[in-house]
Amino acid sequence: MHGMATTDESLSTDNSSTDDIRSDAPLAHAKTVWFDKPLSLERGGELPKIRCCYDIWGTLNEDASNAVLVCHAVSGDSHAARHDADDQPGWWDGLIGPGLPIDTDRFFVVCPNVLGGCRGTTGPGDLRWVSEDTQNQDTAPSTDKTAPASTAEDNTAQPNAQTASELPYGADFPRITIGDMVEVQRRLADYLGIQKWRAIVGGSLGGHQALQWVSRYPDCTQTCVAIATSPRLTSQALGFDVIARNAIQTDPHFQGGQYYGTDQRPDTGLAIARMLGHITYLSVEAMEAKFDPDRHDPRQIASQFEQRFSIGSYLAHQGQKFTTRFDANSYITLSMAMDLFDLGGTRLKLMETFDECTCDFLVISFSSDWLFPPSQSREIVNALTALDKRVTYAEITTDAGHDAFLIAKDMATYGPLVQERLWQSSEKPQDTAAAAQQTPADESPVHLTVAEESILDFIPAGNSVLDLGCGTGELLAAIRDRNLGTPMRLMGVEVAQENILATAMRGIDVIDYDLNNGLPAFIDNQFDVVVLNATLQAVKNVVELLEEMLRVGKRAIISFPNFAYKALREDYVTRGRSPRAPGEFDFDWHNTPNRRFPTIADVHDLLVEMNVQIDKEIYWDVSQSRHIAAHDDPNLNADTAVMVIHRS
Repeated sequence: MHGMATTDESLSTDNSSTDDIRSDAPLAHAKTVWFDKPLSLERGGELPKIRCCYDIWGTLNEDASNAVLVCHAVSGDSHAARHDADDQPGWWDGLIGPGLPIDTDRFFVVCPNVLGGCRGTTGPGDLRWVSEDTQNQDTAPSTDKTAPASTAEDNTAQPNAQTASELPYGADFPRITIGDMVEVQRRLADYLGIQKWRAIVGGSLGGHQALQWVSRYPDCTQTCVAIATSPRLTSQALGFDVIARNAIQTDPHFQGGQYYGTDQRPDTGLAIARMLGHITYLSVEAMEAKFDPDRHDPRQIASQFEQRFSIGSYLAHQGQKFTTRFDANSYITLSMAMDLFDLGGTRLKLMETFDECTCDFLVISFSSDWLFPPSQSREIVNALTALDKRVTYAEITTDAGHDAFLIAKDMATYGPLVQERLWQSSEKPQDTAAAAQQTPADESPVHLTVAEESILDFIPAGNSVLDLGCGTGELLAAIRDRNLGTPMRLMGVEVAQENILATAMRGIDVIDYDLNNGLPAFIDNQFDVVVLNATLQAVKNVVELLEEMLRVGKRAIISFPNFAYKALREDYVTRGRSPRAPGEFDFDWHNTPNRRFPTIADVHDLLVEMNVQIDKEIYWDVSQSRHIAAHDDPNLNADTAVMVIHRS
């Protein structure tokens, strides 16, 4: 798991986004294909012809099963990664390349420019396409010398029946949606001979495209990776986009959107829109760290914008630079498409959206992202979990805000999750006898206590298992390895980021969730067995969690340290010290995670009050690896209890 993490100390403090180094340099490695068939748009109208510009890395294998689609964000483009050492930097160089999570030695990677953009795929800056009859009546003959090829990459063959006028679309470019973008990408997949993607990966707007793909074409990919994204924008995010579009459209040089070929363009409005966007990409912490040390000492640049503070100088620089590489009409078009995107605002609607999907999912959010907050990713995850889809979810702890998906140090954190999801077989490791061959060679070994071994004995082959507070996934991995060849649905819930990564690297689904909030992501009787191993003493709401376990699982297994254990009593009585012993008791009084101090007798009493029946129980002195029989007073002589329970 940790083999890919960089040791470069500079990454621990550098919050520079790869989007900051984008330029208007030509896309030297980009390819172009034209599609003659008109594109009917979701919100009405059509585009008679479509040009799609895209970059590729790697080699498509014989059965076209290794293709990965990478979808870019609003200000990105098809140049996601360097093609060679002399190439310009890409915006995902930390993820895409030989030996990287999206390994170009393994995968054929495709990144198209989105419809409506300004980097090669058809957008507002393109000349309108009209029929020959219409052109003869209404316009002068075209002087365009770069007419597109018909579904070809050489740009030499002339299109049939229609030709380009001399007037760009401008603000008359039809309103498009994320679905329209995906339809162009689907045509590109057909052109490349790709029937099913190995994975579709995207962040922000790119994540919207990935989610749109799998909701519209449920069998289009084996894996969907959605990073820093949402099922729809929050009202706050919509508000920022509205302000940005108003800044552009009220610029005196907007000229109704037909500013092409003139001396004046709406650069002031576009720069302000970009400044506003930059604020939404950063967290409060990131902005304080970046601008507070020299708040009153801004770097002076040539600009019409205010530079009284360091943040003003920075925003002025970013805004002006953006106008050299982006088109105002494209900004309006793409931001509106993102604002119209809506997969559902309720859990039920999202379940309907993803119901037919056959792929597995990796969803990643960032703790300080307030533009696409983690709560929106959890909405997606909760719907997928209720549908019993394969999903892993991690909320990455970072102070970088929304930009985190483009920052090197955060890529180094979430990159291993992407790698694990893409490199493993599309089949569940626990569902096939070949699982041992799929287990990563560097997977951490499994070491179980005798109490945990007894948990394994209580779980029949073929049972579905949810492990709450799964740690590094050792117990789930042991269940998988014991039952090779037997289909078993295994899933973990964990809150510690390093444990989530460790569990995911074992090829086991895990979601980032705080047990103190209950189990709302899961439906009634979803699992045969719900396990709470060595966690009961750390839970805030014990009764509520036990109730939730018995709702979600047909049976529950609880394992907990017994605080009536004699060694602990001796600490109190003989030595007059706070209790401490090996295992779950091995903490000082001031740093223990334990907030409850259950004894076997206490838990028995609680289960009776809850009308819960104990089916099986076993007691251990784990420190001595010794089984404590029921007649040997386990309440005093056992340090650990394991119980199988169900609702009476």
